[in-house]
Amino acid sequence: MGHVMDSPIVIQLFRQLFRHPVCQSRRSLATTTTTTGTAFGAPLQQHGRGRRVCERQRQRHSQCKQQRRTMASRDITRGEGLSKKNNETNWQQRTEMFSLDMSEEYKKYPTVTANDLRSRRERPRKVKMLMRDFIEDSLYNPHYGYFSKQVVIFSPGEPFNFNQLPDEPAFYAQLGQRYTEFEDALDAKEHDDTRQLWHTPTEMFRPYYGESIARYLMSNYVISTYPYHDLIIYEMGAGRGTLMLNILDYIRDKEPAMYDRTKYKIIEISPSLAALQTSQMMSDAATRGHASKVEIINKSIFDWESRVPSRCFFLAMEVFDNFAHDIVRYDLTTEEPLQGTVLIDELGDFYEFYEPVLDPVAARSSRVLRSLKRNLPFSANLSEPEYIPTRLMQFFDILEKYFPAHRLLTSDFHTLPDAVKGLNSPVVQTRYQRRMVPVTTPLVHQGYFDILFPTDFRIMEAVYGAITGRLTRVVSHEDFMRSWAYVEDTQTQSGENPLLSWYKNASMMITV
Repeated sequence: MGHVMDSPIVIQLFRQLFRHPVCQSRRSLATTTTTTGTAFGAPLQQHGRGRRVCERQRQRHSQCKQQRRTMASRDITRGEGLSKKNNETNWQQRTEMFSLDMSEEYKKYPTVTANDLRSRRERPRKVKMLMRDFIEDSLYNPHYGYFSKQVVIFSPGEPFNFNQLPDEPAFYAQLGQRYTEFEDALDAKEHDDTRQLWHTPTEMFRPYYGESIARYLMSNYVISTYPYHDLIIYEMGAGRGTLMLNILDYIRDKEPAMYDRTKYKIIEISPSLAALQTSQMMSDAATRGHASKVEIINKSIFDWESRVPSRCFFLAMEVFDNFAHDIVRYDLTTEEPLQGTVLIDELGDFYEFYEPVLDPVAARSSRVLRSLKRNLPFSANLSEPEYIPTRLMQFFDILEKYFPAHRLLTSDFHTLPDAVKGLNSPVVQTRYQRRMVPVTTPLVHQGYFDILFPTDFRIMEAVYGAITGRLTRVVSHEDFMRSWAYVEDTQTQSGENPLLSWYKNASMMITV
């Protein structure tokens, strides 16, 4: 496994998160391909994501050297491969490192899904699951998942007065100061080295960001359904509810008659965030007179079972990047696809196997994507890992089946730096002592790491159209804001505009 990492911050992080001693990595003489082990191999910097861009700016001049160290929980991904002869399974672990032969365990361990693990309060052992289930369990398990326990949403306090700022660097400096003050206040109550602190464009550009979304909704509502139908808005992953409050404030102030027809429904999978929304956000909504307009639905969109025939708008802002993906590799000789499965042994160590039988969801998604992508980055005897957005495809199924009259507005990142190896691969990172720490594999201690994927908008647009039959338009974040925001509200005295320049790696897709 590469170099041993001596960074004190990483050593402290390991001691904080994990119980097992460090497992010494060893090089293999084998030439076959596998995913690399859990290692640190990227600068401690921000990744351009909306909810973390502040730290990227603050740390841009303090990157550390590229270094590596195996995870202290010995989460080394090992093994892949399955060949079938005469209808019998013959396991062979292919690896670049000497490792235990886990073939017998793979045969014996039961297969579980993220749904099966929802009621578990402890991380699972002696099981195996598809990569998408491992990712979903890591992020969304109600008891130990990343979004359930680790996330705090940054609020900058009073809105920034952009017109009074001399330039963008002044905005960065003021944002950094507020960021530090916010976390200092949290630490005064309870110190936490592993606090996962987000921020979103809604919070940083309040209320202007929300007002731009409101203008889009109002304009398209007038064109399509007003006054014969209500303005029904669904939002996934509403965080602190700031976007909702800004949208409702704007509609009420500008078009009271339209406001009377407005209903706002928040779908939140995280119990902790839903509780925060129910208490704090509903209190804020009541204070502003919106309580009768708002409904909070604490459930996963993938558990949705009731049909909503009414025309509605569906908002998904920075949501798709945390949708679970499957991992697929291809035999370079036969082009046969092999689907990735994660095995967790009795010690909590991770092993990765590849099986030449795709489950129906991955097989369907793979067919769609392969019809759109003809060139794969092949290497060794298997192609590099390819992450396919199976959960995104299932989300579009939900929209088509239960929200047949919806119009979708989504924003996400079309590229992310420092991703793990593979095609459409994720960034995997955690935050420790107020710094972002990226790692090199998604097989990490469940609940302590964010796993976020870039969105291939060309693929997403094609899959959405194939499933729903609807037409869409993809625009850059900047172009959308130029169309719907009053950009003069966020312009500094130098003429620079953080609202337009901040999210260069973000795009938006709109149902037309």
